[in-house]
Amino acid sequence: MPNPYREIFAAPGSKNFAAAGLIARLPLPMTHMGILTMLSELRGQYGLAGAVAGTFTLSIALIGPQVSRVVDRFGQGRVLLPATGISVAALGGLLLCAYYDAPTWTLFVFALLAGFMPSMGAMVRARWTELYRGTPNLNTAYSLESVVDELTYIVGPAVAVMLGTMLFPEAGPLVAVGLLVVGVLLFVPQKRTEPPVQPRTEGGGGSAIRSGPVLLLALTLLFGGAIVGTVDTMGLAFAEEQGQKGAAGIVFAVYAIGSALSGLVFGTLQLKTPLPRLLLLGVAGTAVTTLPFLVVNGIAALSITVFFAGVFFTPTMIVIMGIVEKVVPAAQLTEGMTWMIAGLSVGIALGAAVSGQVVDAFGIRAGFGVALVVGALALLTTLLSYRLLKSRTEQSAPEPALVHRG
Repeated sequence: MPNPYREIFAAPGSKNFAAAGLIARLPLPMTHMGILTMLSELRGQYGLAGAVAGTFTLSIALIGPQVSRVVDRFGQGRVLLPATGISVAALGGLLLCAYYDAPTWTLFVFALLAGFMPSMGAMVRARWTELYRGTPNLNTAYSLESVVDELTYIVGPAVAVMLGTMLFPEAGPLVAVGLLVVGVLLFVPQKRTEPPVQPRTEGGGGSAIRSGPVLLLALTLLFGGAIVGTVDTMGLAFAEEQGQKGAAGIVFAVYAIGSALSGLVFGTLQLKTPLPRLLLLGVAGTAVTTLPFLVVNGIAALSITVFFAGVFFTPTMIVIMGIVEKVVPAAQLTEGMTWMIAGLSVGIALGAAVSGQVVDAFGIRAGFGVALVVGALALLTTLLSYRLLKSRTEQSAPEPALVHRG
């Protein structure tokens, strides 16, 4: 039986841009945790550290899609280098201000400017789309990218914390800067696979987020990301309550395994089910798997629960990217995908922050309740958007999506 992942890498240049993109996308999840670790070590103020790190995450969510919008208009080669330069300079300023104990407001200014960091996950997906648009291989490529996203959000923060605590406080953001520079410098010169600039249709100059489907899909991912953020916080809090704080790593690893395996398997399936229906099934599964959080009584039970939560999450992310490719004009594809990643990132940050506050105020069970609430909101958003997404995807290209050839 043919290996679908081997097939997608048969395209000339695909291995090179995927590898460079992997290096360049690690800094995004590394930087948030790196800033948090750095400032908590240097200033000893977790509130300040969280606020500055949150400013960076919010900036990424707001500025990142604008960078991608310019990329759609002028091309990756002309935009990625200057955008990366602004982000690198800002992160350098942030490191210097933190080290030399500069006024607090300077930290927020540089954290805000660091949001010019390009969304490399969207850039890589845009290249896959150009290679395989209208073919079943595109589903496999999107599946691979979703798994890579999942792994970077697990490995990146862990590496940043390790560097900041074992070497010196600024080590995490500093390494992130280095990876960003190297990755982008390797990625940009690969002109053979760079998507050409697509002509804009009349009246198509507005932001992609003004499109109803894009906004609803971004909200769905925001609520889904909040579940992920809640799992991160609650895994640690629950393990500590059980007197097994070190076991939190097991919970996180099991969640990642479930998510990664389901994503890889999903990329090989011969599914002809319409994308909106797959989305509804995936979000419903994600919402239902939050219910056992209220009755878990040990690390083993929590690990089993998060495994199944992860099984539904990554396929849902893959389907959402597939819908974006269908409903967003080609001239706005990178921006549309970046809004999805932004929604996910903001959701993770909000879920972690809100569940942490709820735990402090009301206890562990209430903290798990946050996952139920946002899961219900994700399902409600999907139900409300189902008819619109069904209509828009039926109007797009007639080829059946998510079918693997071979």
